[in-house]
Amino acid sequence: MTANGVVWITGAGSGIGRALALRYLRAGAIVAGTARRRETLDSLPDEARGAGGRFHAFAADLTDLAATRAVVARIEADLGPIRLAVLNAGTHKPTPGTRFSADDVRLLLDSNVMTVANSLDAVLPALLRRGAGMVAINASLAGYGGLPSAAGYGASKAALINMAEALKLDLQGRGIDVRLISPGFIKTPLTDRNTFPMPFLMPVEAAAGRLWQALETGTDFEIVFPRRFAWIMKLLRLLPYGLYFPLVRRLTGI
Repeated sequence: MTANGVVWITGAGSGIGRALALRYLRAGAIVAGTARRRETLDSLPDEARGAGGRFHAFAADLTDLAATRAVVARIEADLGPIRLAVLNAGTHKPTPGTRFSADDVRLLLDSNVMTVANSLDAVLPALLRRGAGMVAINASLAGYGGLPSAAGYGASKAALINMAEALKLDLQGRGIDVRLISPGFIKTPLTDRNTFPMPFLMPVEAAAGRLWQALETGTDFEIVFPRRFAWIMKLLRLLPYGLYFPLVRRLTGI
């Protein structure tokens, strides 16, 4: 799928986005990586030295719709058609009820939801004209149900899950494959800030390998990892609240 087109990865400067960019470069793909800060992208070619792919950095603030449209236009003009867009840009910030802040929620919605919405606005018209391509939206297992200190983060990821489901229905039969990525705890600079236990914490390289394989050879709408944690979260969200809340408190140690 990527042999005849460009892989565009947002949030490519760190975490899953960076590890996935490296995985695609080792597979020989042309990768366009976007991050807010150019310096986070500049070392990627050195890490991928000897790989068969080519990396091109396109720094941009994806909360800015005009800037996002301009980046997509530059990628397609300079490198060729985007066949896979991995919309991975985002951040995390605790939003505990005891210190609730509307500004923090706004930051999370802008960083996690609007970056994806802007990217979709920019890339979907070209994919629709060509009648081909894939869009993968990186949400989180935290979007399945309310978790402690995650009122803002969980809400942003729940919005992405709903958005991906709706787009899957809307774009069915138009040649565009929509995928939902739902990771659990992955060892990245963001999770390194966490001070609570993180069950089934997965190395970022292993997560990127699982994601690459699913995007390249899989057909499932939702890509989940680690699988054991995903099944626990899926079962929890099916429970009545009388069971859900005490079990979540027990699992999270609050």
